[in-house]
Amino acid sequence: MTSRLKRFGADMSLLLVAIIWGSTFLIVQDATKETPVYTFLFWRFLTAAVLMALFSAKRLCVIDRKIIIAGSLLGAFLFLGYAFQTFALAYTYSSTVGFITGLNVVIIPFVLFIVFRQNVSFHSCLGAIVAALGLYFLSANADISMGKGEFYALICAVMFSLQIVFTGFYTKKYDTYLLVFVQFAAVTLFCFFGIFALDNPLLPTEFDYLFIKAVIITAVFATVFAFFVQTAMQRFTSSTKTAVIFACEPVAAGVVGYLFANEILTSLQLFGAVLIIIGMLTAETGEYVVKKLTNS
Repeated sequence: MTSRLKRFGADMSLLLVAIIWGSTFLIVQDATKETPVYTFLFWRFLTAAVLMALFSAKRLCVIDRKIIIAGSLLGAFLFLGYAFQTFALAYTYSSTVGFITGLNVVIIPFVLFIVFRQNVSFHSCLGAIVAALGLYFLSANADISMGKGEFYALICAVMFSLQIVFTGFYTKKYDTYLLVFVQFAAVTLFCFFGIFALDNPLLPTEFDYLFIKAVIITAVFATVFAFFVQTAMQRFTSSTKTAVIFACEPVAAGVVGYLFANEILTSLQLFGAVLIIIGMLTAETGEYVVKKLTNS
């Protein structure tokens, strides 16, 4: 398979991940109405870690300190992203949090340059800016004044940016199965401490059908499958392009909400969704277009 086909296959796989995350938004939203966020995340990532341990059983004997450090760092970024997102929601509107969190598409090029001295292509930056503008409209023209909630959401965006960037770095160095397993185990441990720090219950109010369904679906599809695909596929594509593709998550969430929860999408939100798709296509096809124009 040519490198171009590998990149295309990787990008389509990452798009599937974004669609899965967006499709499970309603399930998570319903589950966390009855169960504290960190309690839900604990059981979600504990289930995912156990499943990943089973899939990685033959590899666990070769796990070493470097993989533990790398996976734990990814887990820390992921947990802090969820943590600051939760804090932000306590102080500002969900649309504002969603927009600022999605700004990781424009934060990542700066992270790449500052941490790895890596320049980002013009078409990837352009795609990121267009996608960020689309997120603004999709978030119903979110209020972007900078208060405590907005500041927490910005930290959340930085944490998710770091998770994507360092996943792209570590996936080229370490075994995918072990890296994902350690990341899940680390998030589970951090959630465990977070539960007690916030005086939340370790056990949900009820192990009812809604909770069990939400944990199983999110653990299997939105965690094990999604993060494994992200980790495996980022070795074939760039971190900036990954973030632009992940910006399609709220588009998928909006479509699912419209189809199954009778949520209304305004014309501006639809315009935002179109901009996100244009941003993704710009990041995806920019290199090909530039080569065509150069060779013509």
